[in-house]
Amino acid sequence: MSNAKSWLGLSMSLYFWGLMDLTTTVLSGTPTPPGKLEALLSDKPQSHSRTKRSWVWNQFFVLEEYTGTDPLYVGKPHAQGTPRKGHPTQPYSDPVRPTHQRPVKVFDLCWVCHLHVTKLHSDMDRGDGSIKYILSGEGAGVVFTIDDTTGDIHAIQRLDREERAQYTLRAQALDRRTGRPMEPESEFIIKIQDINDNEPKFLDGPYIATVPEMSPVGTSVIQVTATDADDPTYGNSARVVYSILQGQPYFSVDSKTGVIRTALMNMDREAKEYYEVIIQAKDMGGQLGGLAGTTTVNVTLSDVNDNPPRFPQKHYQMSVLESAPISSTVGRVFAKDLDEGINAEMKYTIVDGDGADAFDINTDPNFQVGIITVKKPLSFESKKSYTLKVEGANPHLEMRFLNLGPFQDTTTVHISVEDVDEPPVFEPGFYFVEVPEDVAIGTTIQIISAKDPDVTNNSIRYSIDRSSDPGRFFYVDITTGALMTARPLDREEFSWHNITVLAMEMNNPSQVGSVSVTIKVLDVNDNAPEFPRFYEAFVCENAKSGQMIQTVSAVDQDDPRDGQHFHYSLAPEAANNPNFTVRDNQDNTAQILTRRSSFRQQEQSVFYLPILISDNGQPVLSSTGTLTIQVCSCDDNGHVLSCSPEAYMLPVSLSRGALIAILACIFVLLVLVLLILSMRRHRKQPYIIDDEENIHENIVRYDDEGGGEEDTEAFDIAAMWNPREAQVAGAPKTRQDMLPEIESLSRYVPQTCAVSSTVHSYVLAKLYEADMDLWAPPFDSLQTYMFEGDGSVAGSLSSLQSAASDSEQSFDFLTDWGPRFRKLAELYGAAEGPAPLW
Repeated sequence: MSNAKSWLGLSMSLYFWGLMDLTTTVLSGTPTPPGKLEALLSDKPQSHSRTKRSWVWNQFFVLEEYTGTDPLYVGKPHAQGTPRKGHPTQPYSDPVRPTHQRPVKVFDLCWVCHLHVTKLHSDMDRGDGSIKYILSGEGAGVVFTIDDTTGDIHAIQRLDREERAQYTLRAQALDRRTGRPMEPESEFIIKIQDINDNEPKFLDGPYIATVPEMSPVGTSVIQVTATDADDPTYGNSARVVYSILQGQPYFSVDSKTGVIRTALMNMDREAKEYYEVIIQAKDMGGQLGGLAGTTTVNVTLSDVNDNPPRFPQKHYQMSVLESAPISSTVGRVFAKDLDEGINAEMKYTIVDGDGADAFDINTDPNFQVGIITVKKPLSFESKKSYTLKVEGANPHLEMRFLNLGPFQDTTTVHISVEDVDEPPVFEPGFYFVEVPEDVAIGTTIQIISAKDPDVTNNSIRYSIDRSSDPGRFFYVDITTGALMTARPLDREEFSWHNITVLAMEMNNPSQVGSVSVTIKVLDVNDNAPEFPRFYEAFVCENAKSGQMIQTVSAVDQDDPRDGQHFHYSLAPEAANNPNFTVRDNQDNTAQILTRRSSFRQQEQSVFYLPILISDNGQPVLSSTGTLTIQVCSCDDNGHVLSCSPEAYMLPVSLSRGALIAILACIFVLLVLVLLILSMRRHRKQPYIIDDEENIHENIVRYDDEGGGEEDTEAFDIAAMWNPREAQVAGAPKTRQDMLPEIESLSRYVPQTCAVSSTVHSYVLAKLYEADMDLWAPPFDSLQTYMFEGDGSVAGSLSSLQSAASDSEQSFDFLTDWGPRFRKLAELYGAAEGPAPLW
């Protein structure tokens, strides 16, 4: 049986002879010098010389997945001992002898528990058990074991080349009795021979790829790669072949490179966008029995611009209010494009129609819709409908798909303008008025005109936005729109006025229009020139005649068109002044010159020179300014030494007691003044005398009721027409609580305002007089704000007489009074009509 096993191992060794590499040479018993080893490994022919060997190793192979229970006999190596000198029967033992590697190949993936790998045998082993074999190195005792009597080596664990490809072991034969080595330790290598036990794997899978739609056949999509852990240098275990299991006929794969390509033309993303392709990689060159692995490739067709836009609706009907502001949205149109992204972008334009100048269209970049907006103000009364022709087109085109076009489409949009109740509109939309600052109160400076743009053409009422005219300088007539002055204007105070005039519909007060009125106040010559500051000069006692001592200038708050031109001269009362004269420089300045020499402080230390300053306006205005000139003592160069006259200096200084006495007198005088003022205040009688001094229970009666125009006893209307004459004729009634100390400026209101034929002018003048009069009595006073004028046919409108009769009074006679009483006739007439609007 042992011989059979030996012959079997020998035959297998011969069969696998071509798989071994330099085994015989490397496994020689004696050490091989490095140079000798390189010569053996080279391709050069070497001279053959026989070398003495101590170990003879053969190559052994074990069938994988051996399922038997007995150790599989592979072979038996022989060793020839080298006797030591003087001891021919003792084996040579040298612990420092260099070792030699001897490879033994074993197939991997051995599943049996005891796989017989090889056998160690020494020539000195006579089979009596005197020789003990030991094994050391990588995996000794764990993966490999050795029978210490026979030298058989077994594998006791699973061997996998992919985990470890080889093991380096050392073996030695020892004398069992003495433990001394019979031979030097020898090193050998056990190599695991690969078998096809690993399927190909796609380490990067699953894959995601993208390819443009409509790509030509053969367009590369992606390359997949499978890795086989088996030995690529041995057989076909690691030779991988690719094939496609799912995804035909749309895609194909190169069997060698794994490149996936398109296999069908005109693949349309809009028809099918996602594809799942399964690729198989099989080793053994794809032969039967090879192992296989699969992966998934998710292919997405990217979009190209191969679909033209189309409007689902060929006609759109829209409506818009005529009051819609500019840039407000009217409606939206949409051209459908089956593409996506940049290929679905749209550009909408108005290519035709009568509303191209009234409407505009923009593209919403998020939803690719066309937004129609108002381009200019609309008017239902001017045009009630518009028609637009809108075009939608792709801005990004691809030349190879132009034959699928045209990549544009058109639709028709009808827009109806709806009527709304619009606020009044001013014509023009802005007013600029120039008015002189001396214009009389109540003068009409501009007629403001507005109209209702609606078909109904309602009546308009005018007013001024008081926030734009806080000073109440202007007034507008409620019906005519006449803009008038209500207060005196002063360009030097306010040269510009920007007011807002409002126009309101009578039937709908919520409809209010506005217009800006810019008023420029023109200058008139109403301010006299004057010195800008207090002028003070000095003249030396030794001054010569004709010497200049001061240069003066003036300012004027007016602003004439031709500029300021001032004329200087001495005032009439100083025209013959013997000491000084004025020389006009004709440049709005003047020089003050001396007329004589030898001034003396003892005679006169200060001179006051009145100077007349006049302008060139119409009318000419002038003022008098005073120049103070001090006489000073100077040196020869004209430098001032002293301006205090020695004649007025006190010869003796005041003592401390005199100063204290003077201050005490001044203090006493101040106390007396304060005491007198306090007593005068307490003597004043109160306006209302209350015995119980309880001001919360006073009752004030106002019994003075006007009797209309016929009642001339209650109030004299002439007092309003001529207030100054009325004041002279009768002593005015004054209040008991205060006495006017300053005459009211309102008494000098120009009479032209009072006698004006315009009722509004008269009322505005009287209103201004009442507002500006600080001493006008606020109690039991009568102010007339409206009157009907001279020659009224209405007679008395007092309700006192009508209340005395219990019978029904007929007001039909009001219809005969003319158009001015038409509204009153409608209110009190017998005819029943619609409810009044006001």
